[in-house]
Amino acid sequence: MKNFLIRLVVNALGLWAAAALIDGIRLADDSADTSTRVKTVLLTALIFGIINAILKPIAIFLSFPLIIVTLGLFIIIVNALMLQLTSWSADQFNLAFHVDHFFWDAVLGACVIAVVGMLANFVLPEKHEV
Repeated sequence: MKNFLIRLVVNALGLWAAAALIDGIRLADDSADTSTRVKTVLLTALIFGIINAILKPIAIFLSFPLIIVTLGLFIIIVNALMLQLTSWSADQFNLAFHVDHFFWDAVLGACVIAVVGMLANFVLPEKHEV
């Protein structure tokens, strides 16, 4: 449970950083109070985590030849697709998260989220149980 909450917070930080750094990504902009913004960010991070857990392995499996040919760079496009699906799903739940354009906004947002995730993995020690 603790690992799940840490991943949720890391995803939330990544989405928030992407929205702060990229003009085409909006996250909880229309919310007036802080609690509504936090709730929107956490729910969007939860949706993002569920999509990554279920659909990302399928997308990586189906695009494996492209990943091999591009020496792994196509994974950025897969991550951008997951971010775009999160935008669509958040819209279905009336959450204030939107990615304007796939290519530049979603791809750059996926890169920002990946960097935040790498930094979090570097800073947070991974607990190994014996």
